[in-house]
Amino acid sequence: MFIHLLSLGRVPYAEALEIQRRVIAARKQDLIGDTLLLLEHPPVLTLGRNASRANILVSDEWLASRGVEVHEIDRGGDVTYHGPGQLIGYPIVDLRGEWPGKRGPHLGPVDFVRLVEEALIRTCADFGVMAKRIPRLTGVWTLGGTHDSGSDHSRGNVSASDGRHGEIREKKLSKIVEKKLAAIGVHVSQGVTSHGFALNVTTDLGDFDWIVPCGIKDHGVTSLELETSHRGRRQHQEPTMERAIHATARNFGRVFQRQMLWCDSIEQLLAQSRNRV
Repeated sequence: MFIHLLSLGRVPYAEALEIQRRVIAARKQDLIGDTLLLLEHPPVLTLGRNASRANILVSDEWLASRGVEVHEIDRGGDVTYHGPGQLIGYPIVDLRGEWPGKRGPHLGPVDFVRLVEEALIRTCADFGVMAKRIPRLTGVWTLGGTHDSGSDHSRGNVSASDGRHGEIREKKLSKIVEKKLAAIGVHVSQGVTSHGFALNVTTDLGDFDWIVPCGIKDHGVTSLELETSHRGRRQHQEPTMERAIHATARNFGRVFQRQMLWCDSIEQLLAQSRNRV
């Protein structure tokens, strides 16, 4: 069993929607197999079914003056940004197939999203970036927790003859808030998925200032490029779009337990449907 894999390069959002429509139609008719589209978009904002326009922090006029489109679409989730340096993945798969963790006639949409998250967590790890899920917050996040920010103050040195040993210090712990590496929002129609994920590889994170990403105000965003530069992981490859594509494809195959079958073009992919009619 396999998943078709098609890397499309940088594609305008409206054109990508049309490509998705064609692939979805062929998949629903069982004319092609399950497919993963990988691509980039020029700067664009998308609003899911649960989105609030208030989470776009700039005016339509400001966006239009910079050529940034806004699209209302049928995926789950709130508002998100897509742009250069961000790997977009659109898995178009039939959830009624044989998938890991399937417990009924089809794989549940939430279980499908968990598998996508797992593939992306493994992709981040390939670049030395440890990532995780957060309950009730769909997506892939950096690790959080607390760290020792040093001594808050000293309470003085005392001698061993006093029954104490050395210097007693109180330490200040600072909270490290998780940051989002990848956003996920999907739609399911007649058992077939569409839309998908956005993984920040070398994304210009300043563009996220235009929105409240996914409507979440208390967590920021980050990228593989930024995380690797901060942590100095020279033993891992520098994240590039090409490397991220290959890592994502490899991990999708492992997590979904399918062979990834590369296609050269959308025409080659859809030609299979004509040959099967």
